[in-house]
Amino acid sequence: MKNIEFINLKENVSFIEGWLMDDVSLCDEIIKFYELNRDNHREGLSFDGIDKEIKDSTDLAIFPKEINKEKYLPINDYLKHLDVCYKKYLNKYGLDSHFKELHIGPFNIQKYLKGGHFNSMHSERMGIASSSRLFAWMTYLNDVNHGGETEFLYYNEKIKPKKGLTLIWPSEWTHMHKGSITDEVKYIITGWMHFPDKNDNDQRAPIQII
Repeated sequence: MKNIEFINLKENVSFIEGWLMDDVSLCDEIIKFYELNRDNHREGLSFDGIDKEIKDSTDLAIFPKEINKEKYLPINDYLKHLDVCYKKYLNKYGLDSHFKELHIGPFNIQKYLKGGHFNSMHSERMGIASSSRLFAWMTYLNDVNHGGETEFLYYNEKIKPKKGLTLIWPSEWTHMHKGSITDEVKYIITGWMHFPDKNDNDQRAPIQII
């Protein structure tokens, strides 16, 4: 048993997929929405709470129960875009008939100033509280020419922020990643798709996306 030979059965598949928006002006509308709602900004939270050595950002939380208000129109338009991307993701992997009950709970618009980052390898499923998460999603809201890449540890993948680029990937430890320090302002919108769980209460008001 000591000399078992490893067999690589097929080429590496990352399950990290991306799509570009047809009309990136929606990104500008989301950034404008973020900047007009500064009273609701908060320091970025990570799996260890507030720690600027790990995550240095300013976040605006979006609660699905609120998005029927008129001012949330850009967010509703964005969710339509995200729904299209998600269906393309499922279709690529032959999962069209699976995961029909996934929800989106609260999610964030995040702003990173020069020197900002999420500089710790992490995944979206890091414990019991996040165990229902299946996929992560993120859209870059502006171009970043220097720094700010999303680096996936096990896939030798470093994705440069491009305005209107939406990524979807699995939430598991296999997709540990971090955000490189940015030399420019960087905006993203990001969240998770998850199975309904005990946290889905009136405060969270999840959206069923399909």
